[in-house]
Amino acid sequence: MKSSEWHVRRWVATVVVLAALAGGGMLALGLRNWTGSPVFGAPRLDITVARNAAPVSLGSFSNGFASVLKPALPAVVNIHTSKIVKQRSAGDMPFFNDPFFRQFFGDNPPTQQQPQREESLGSGVIVTPDGTILTNNHVIDGASDIKVQLSDKREFEAKLVGTDPKTDVAVLKINARDLPTLAFGDSSKLQVGDVVLAIGDPFGIGETATMGIVSATGRGLNGEIENYEDFIQTDAAINPGNSGGAMIDLHGDLVGINTAIVTGGGGGNEGVGLAIPINMARSVMDQIVSHGKVVRGYLGVYIQNVTPEIAKAFGLSELHGALIGDVSSDSPGARAGLKKGDVVLKLNGVTVDDANDLRLHISQMDPGTTVHLEIWREGKTQDVSVTLGELPEKEAASSPGENSGGALEGVEVQELTPEIEQQLNLPTGTRGVVVTSVDPSSDAAAAGLGQGDVIEEVNHKAVSNIEQYRQALAGSGKQPVLLLVNHGGVTNYIVIGSQ
Repeated sequence: MKSSEWHVRRWVATVVVLAALAGGGMLALGLRNWTGSPVFGAPRLDITVARNAAPVSLGSFSNGFASVLKPALPAVVNIHTSKIVKQRSAGDMPFFNDPFFRQFFGDNPPTQQQPQREESLGSGVIVTPDGTILTNNHVIDGASDIKVQLSDKREFEAKLVGTDPKTDVAVLKINARDLPTLAFGDSSKLQVGDVVLAIGDPFGIGETATMGIVSATGRGLNGEIENYEDFIQTDAAINPGNSGGAMIDLHGDLVGINTAIVTGGGGGNEGVGLAIPINMARSVMDQIVSHGKVVRGYLGVYIQNVTPEIAKAFGLSELHGALIGDVSSDSPGARAGLKKGDVVLKLNGVTVDDANDLRLHISQMDPGTTVHLEIWREGKTQDVSVTLGELPEKEAASSPGENSGGALEGVEVQELTPEIEQQLNLPTGTRGVVVTSVDPSSDAAAAGLGQGDVIEEVNHKAVSNIEQYRQALAGSGKQPVLLLVNHGGVTNYIVIGSQ
């Protein structure tokens, strides 16, 4: 080969390489502008994301799972919290001056008790080397002091970065460096039967690891635990104190945050543990770190599951979708023309399984997003486009029932039907509205109002339906409300709220 020809070919090859590099840069810039967000940008937090979600052969664990747990254990921490609980006195409750209540307490109403300190234990997971920790909101809720103890016994005061009670996620920060962390796995890849390991500090006895399988994914409990439920269910032992700890797969990657157990009334572990999928927890964490809060899409409808009875009544041939029981006034749904009795069958062309499915997908979308719904109305399908708003901070999750305001903020009720009356073992002919949920942090919960209670009177006015309930509450504003409540067939008065 001639020397001049060799130099020409080398020059051509160089030009081709440079052109490829330039083209790649232009392509990346184009993708960045097209999507509206960085394609190759670094995350806001210095987190590690696992890339390998391939199944692991159990044959490689002939001597157990020590090789998986040994590097993971140091990244799970103990969280100790404390708070001062002030006991309410007669002076804090003006209704004790009412002659009606004096007949019960005379001139000696309950006296004030000394403030008490409550302490609790939980767990957390280190997700960045400089001390960002994921845990449950209920682990640190109301805490005045939060201390984190590492596996090497070092202890730190933790700063609360932010919380999201609707998913029970909280983010903490400690002042430390070069900490062990867990890599984020992909919880969407989990399947029933996959082996998982749970790490936490049950009962405060010390760091503990348990093993089980994924019993179910996408588990919802009708809002009994959280507003947005998409739990991983497992039979790995989870006990009090495990909350906020890690659920890892056989790669040692973090796939869930241990959250709760279903005890069936027994109080202990019975093989039904629940964890928040890490994909959800990570999304919530990123928003808390970036914005200080979680911003969610808002449709403005109250929805419920399609039961066989509802499907028959509405002429539906399949048991899926979300039935709209009510539409909030001046909401995105109302402006788009959604009505009571509409059944949402599809969201952006994808089948809606149930109310929880629709609720989760809408909550994970940005305000301003236009969604396309296929609905069932009066025996035929229709297409409706809705531009989502932003979920108000105090807005209850889209769920069945009327959301109360004023002193009864956080209380949701619905009509008392003969079927519900029978389920609650109430006397035939009981009139009122039934409480479907109560925010645990509300005044109503503190006063003892609970799910399944029937409100028969509001400020001495009988209520038999939602409309009467609304009217009775309309004039109360933020004033205390006197309720006559039927609990299991026995009525009693409850005063909610204080001046």
